[in-house]
Amino acid sequence: MDLWYTEPHTKNVRFSIAIDRHLVTEQSYYQRIDVFQSVEFGKILTLDGYLMVTEKDEFIYHEMITHVAMATKLDAKNILVIGAGDGGTIRELTKYDTIENIDMVEIDERVVEICRQYLPQTASKLDDPRVHIYFEDGLRYVRKKQNEYDIIIVDSTDPFGPGEDLFTREFYGNCFKALKDDGILINQHESPYYEEDAKASKRTHRLISSVFPVSKVYQFHIPTYPSGHWLFGYASKGIDPVKDCDADGWNALGLSTKYYNTELHKGAFALPNYVKELLDNA
Repeated sequence: MDLWYTEPHTKNVRFSIAIDRHLVTEQSYYQRIDVFQSVEFGKILTLDGYLMVTEKDEFIYHEMITHVAMATKLDAKNILVIGAGDGGTIRELTKYDTIENIDMVEIDERVVEICRQYLPQTASKLDDPRVHIYFEDGLRYVRKKQNEYDIIIVDSTDPFGPGEDLFTREFYGNCFKALKDDGILINQHESPYYEEDAKASKRTHRLISSVFPVSKVYQFHIPTYPSGHWLFGYASKGIDPVKDCDADGWNALGLSTKYYNTELHKGAFALPNYVKELLDNA
């Protein structure tokens, strides 16, 4: 039998991956969860039919959402991660011995349980003693925090369904309050390429810029996300991600990465003209 996973990227564009087996399908309280075994990309996690993680290219996403902030603030000790049920962001954070505490807030416990079973490549560090997992709504959780975290990483799904509340001005304002004066916010920023994704990027940048004095965007390229061109947002109360990047300090740690390096760190903030125009018009 010829099996394919197909995701619509627009009304006129579809992305397909050949599938060996359909390993899991489950409707949780919040969303449909599927895990496939693919020919090219290994195991694949999808939520409500949208691809979240593949074993082959997840390192790109997880390294870029984590190490840009850490290389800018190597003394970070207390981290909040919102979302990240697959565990990849946690895995990258646990590479830093200097981090003392990682609070992870994930709304759907079944995502974590399924990833523990089927995606140990990303979920293997969720039992690190520094990691504390809270199964609740990220917006509600962060409302209760003030001047507590060095870094907040919002590793969310797209701005609809369970992740919708994580793309609001209220949420970004609460993140601002939850961060220390030298704190950093990293958020999933969508793609600038296809029209609907670009609208979401533009709106997100506008909202974050209205809250944080420093609000920048950086890019990376990942084969299985729509267009392959994806963005993260960087925001802080005063720390610049390029000028304040401690390249020598980060390189001295000797961490093993497959995508991220400190030269790429600085270059990732040099955006194509069409992306700069999109954000300037936000």
